[in-house]
Amino acid sequence: MLLQEMSWPAIGALSKDTPVIIPIAAVEQHGHHMPLDTDSQLLGEIVRRVHHRYPDSILVTPLMWLGNSHHHLDFPGTLSCEPRTYLDLLASLLDNLIAHGFRRLLLLNGHGGNDVPGKQAVFEARQRYRDRDDLLLLFTTYWSLGRGPAATMPELRQQEMGHACEWETSMMLRLSPHLVGDYRGAAEIPHGNSFLPATRGWLTQDRSQVGHIGFPHLATAEKGEHLFATFSQDVGDWVQRVLNWDGTSWEG
Repeated sequence: MLLQEMSWPAIGALSKDTPVIIPIAAVEQHGHHMPLDTDSQLLGEIVRRVHHRYPDSILVTPLMWLGNSHHHLDFPGTLSCEPRTYLDLLASLLDNLIAHGFRRLLLLNGHGGNDVPGKQAVFEARQRYRDRDDLLLLFTTYWSLGRGPAATMPELRQQEMGHACEWETSMMLRLSPHLVGDYRGAAEIPHGNSFLPATRGWLTQDRSQVGHIGFPHLATAEKGEHLFATFSQDVGDWVQRVLNWDGTSWEG
């Protein structure tokens, strides 16, 4: 069920145990060869596939395209929300849906920069509603679930998500190939190891002058379909766990 296509009485008649998926993504630079709405397009396709699997069991809100992308602001076209403002925006979305009575709220993320504020938003929401034992407030990023696509496709060189990389470029070749530029001529820019396992503050230009990170020249549409299928399966399985939740327990 798509929230934006329903009337308010129809929304009001839904079971309040219906999981609500809130997709959050970004509009930001994706190197020389990819469009700025890459994250939003990719997450949108994964949500579409998951919705097809559970057409009458989940409620999906419109995709939130504005994300926390300040580390990309040196590249023209990037649109970004201040981190604290973005956190408050997510908090308001959660508050809205809780006010409407929904108890199972899932922030589904498609952009790395949303990770910290997204997790903080659900953490703070739980504190605001600390008298409630029936709320399930979750945040996840779609590529963080499951075994990872490289485990079932040895042709993938990357073992983790980059930026406008082998993974994202492959998915865009599968989804919107007409929007992909000269990815074959893109240089290799490895992730590197900058003081891991610590988290370092960084700007994209600290790591890449052209904007991508990874190996986009290795992308293919076939890899893209494998990635979409893997991530959609992982997200769908995660949603099933939410559907199976008994409403009060810690385990899920």
